[in-house]
Amino acid sequence: MPPLRFVALGDSFSEGVGDRADGVWRGWAALLADGLAGPGQRLEFVNLAVSGALSADVAEHQAPRAVALRPHLASVVVGVNDTLRHGFDIGRFAGRLDRVLAALDAAGAVLLTACLPDPGRMLGLPAPLARPLARRRRSVNAVVHALSARHDAVHLHLADPAWTADRRLWSADRLHPGEPGHRAVAGAFHRLLAERGLARGPAPSPEASEPPPTRAETARWLATAGTGWVLRRSRDLLPQLLLLAGEELLHRSDAAGGGPLDARAETALAEALAATMGE
Repeated sequence: MPPLRFVALGDSFSEGVGDRADGVWRGWAALLADGLAGPGQRLEFVNLAVSGALSADVAEHQAPRAVALRPHLASVVVGVNDTLRHGFDIGRFAGRLDRVLAALDAAGAVLLTACLPDPGRMLGLPAPLARPLARRRRSVNAVVHALSARHDAVHLHLADPAWTADRRLWSADRLHPGEPGHRAVAGAFHRLLAERGLARGPAPSPEASEPPPTRAETARWLATAGTGWVLRRSRDLLPQLLLLAGEELLHRSDAAGGGPLDARAETALAEALAATMGE
């Protein structure tokens, strides 16, 4: 029986940040990989996801490597970092994601996708900061939903309240799943794949293999890696977020509220979908 090849593309979510095992990030994709192959079948799993990756990184660097591997299954989960950048453009995001999915689809891969939770809500940001990020997240998810349907992807709705409301699934930084979250994602994907006859091995165990981090470990992570993440993002994101918040407050002070900003985002999304879907 030929080996089953599974390739993961994306950012820190698919790299496995939040689920450390034996001193390295493991994550949902690796947990899922263990339950894909049937008896007597060998699995080849390659994780190309990189922390901080944008859709441009996936399109330019990860996708060509993935296509060359001729995978049977390929997961593509990206977009959070795009929404956290000052140069966010839903049209460019849609075009890149469509090219990635189309290339993998043409190579014969069954695609796995997921929509995104709202980073403003997850981080508990004040409304003037949370609303602009929520608009971007809604636009990204609308594109992901449309392209997932177009390419018949196995799609997981990670923006649903069942995922975002359960804090036990998320790590201390509120942006990455902890081990329970990664196991839940792996289990959900396994169920969806099994329904299509594409997962022939045992489902990933929902039980954590590592003890939860102590308060001291969490504080140490936030003071080191967590602080580094904030500083890296602040140089790029914080000035833009302040501008977005100022624009939000300005519009909220007039009679139209945030209506013009919502309308502008909806127009940009409609144009992106029309250009990408050929409608």
